[in-house]
Amino acid sequence: MPVNGANFDPRLDALYRDGREVLGDAEWFDAHTHIGQNDPDGRKATAEEIIGGLDQAGHGRALVFPMHEPDGYGPANDAVLRAAAESGGRLLPLARVSPHHEDAVAEAERALANGARGFKLHPRSDDFQLPHPAVERIVALADEHRMPVLFHAGRGIPHLGEAVVDLARTYPGARLILAHAGISDLGWIARDAAELPNLLFDTAWWLVADHLQLYATIPPGQILYASDMPYGPGLSTAFIFVRVARAVGLAAEAMRAIAGGQLARIMAGEDLLDLGPAPGADAVGPRVIQTERVVSYCASAMQIAFRGLDPTEPLGLARLACRTNGDDEHDAVLRYVDRVLEVAQENLAAEPETPRVMSSATLLALTIAGTPTAGVPAAPV
Repeated sequence: MPVNGANFDPRLDALYRDGREVLGDAEWFDAHTHIGQNDPDGRKATAEEIIGGLDQAGHGRALVFPMHEPDGYGPANDAVLRAAAESGGRLLPLARVSPHHEDAVAEAERALANGARGFKLHPRSDDFQLPHPAVERIVALADEHRMPVLFHAGRGIPHLGEAVVDLARTYPGARLILAHAGISDLGWIARDAAELPNLLFDTAWWLVADHLQLYATIPPGQILYASDMPYGPGLSTAFIFVRVARAVGLAAEAMRAIAGGQLARIMAGEDLLDLGPAPGADAVGPRVIQTERVVSYCASAMQIAFRGLDPTEPLGLARLACRTNGDDEHDAVLRYVDRVLEVAQENLAAEPETPRVMSSATLLALTIAGTPTAGVPAAPV
């Protein structure tokens, strides 16, 4: 599928949207999507496919930027600018540059003059580390125009948060976003984030433990909903956001801001909403070892499937971990998760050569098991 995981099982449709009613008529604004045809990882996406993913999830707008382009970003930035101009306002363009290229700053300035609304920097695929003089000049541009700079801060890189914290302090007008929940630095950065409202985090990630730490320790006004399309589908990433935000007790106002309200203010050059402090690690609640066992096996299945291998064994172990003869609220969660995992197994059996078809159902099961305090979803499966 052009958007990874977009081939949803219709039996789970209501579950994907469970809990959204608290958001009311909030505008969903996705902070992280890509288009391109030349990424060495083999993924491809057109603007039409990204808009289709927004429609499937019931979302309105998205930031969009190029996928990895080994031969340079000038033409790719132009393609993003054209796609945004033709989208009827649904796609807002970020320019991507490689700081190693001698024309990196000139390309950022050129794209800005032609309608770019900020910048994307990817230290893994473009092979650079921070601090970097070209990066500082690009952040200075963003500071001048009160624009975002989105940094890849996920897998495949050493930590970069110290340098981004320094940039956030030096350039308070720039909105610096650590993508993928900032997992490269999430363990230590909360204290600095509490002092730097222009240091933000997007939610384009899948592992529930990382999301729990993000929502519990980072102020809600500094979290931006994101999908990572075409690598992650909006329905799944929206479910994780809503489920985890409810589990740590975020108020409806904060959830609406995360869904899109805060990003809309950023893109309009407005002051950021102050939604108060992070709820704190205690908001996650007590450990529930029964559901944690399910999370562990589901996470193993997700990693195995992501690598194109057979996740049958960890899926089976996850279902065995759901077996219970109790009757409290955690047992009810386990029984519900077991049914979702049964759907995952059925999908895998139907298409054994493409194990990724089960990843969306497994991701739902993992997220529900990892947030037992949020209770049993209302949606039947």
